[in-house]
Amino acid sequence: MTKRRAPTVSSDDHDLFVQSIGSVRPIRQLVVENHRPRPPPEPMQSRLDEARVPGELIDSDIDPALMEVGEELSYLKDGHSPLLLRKLKRGQFSVADEIDLHQMTQAVAREAIAQFLTESRRERRLCVKIIHGKGLRSRNEGPVLKRLVDGLLRRRSEVLAFASAKANQGGTGAVIVLLAS
Repeated sequence: MTKRRAPTVSSDDHDLFVQSIGSVRPIRQLVVENHRPRPPPEPMQSRLDEARVPGELIDSDIDPALMEVGEELSYLKDGHSPLLLRKLKRGQFSVADEIDLHQMTQAVAREAIAQFLTESRRERRLCVKIIHGKGLRSRNEGPVLKRLVDGLLRRRSEVLAFASAKANQGGTGAVIVLLAS
């Protein structure tokens, strides 16, 4: 580490300073002996948050084992390149529209999906997202709307492919669907 030199002061500047301010005396420098380095900062809030997790998992109504693991949906209509499905899974298509099925019954969701797909195709929105949720409140029945969406899409002639959305688009709680033009 290099020390900076104090600038030299001309006698005229010194005289002007003394005339303006008056006499001054230097402040003696504070010297700290036995200076120990500060300890590294500790992320106390993170540790407290992590310590609360096991208790929250025990009290939670949601089983974390049911979330995201092995629930991915995917489908490719016969006669189409696997590259199409791969691109869909990678998020290489731009989603033009979406529908959210949360809080719908199976009958209402079935009709809403049919109308949505028909309108999307008519409007030439050929890549759409259907948000069905993860079925976490379905209890023993499992993800009711998710199963419904999977079955319906496989039977629709205009559906070329579908796959569970990427995590930032809803993950296994949504599917991205490619429609024939």
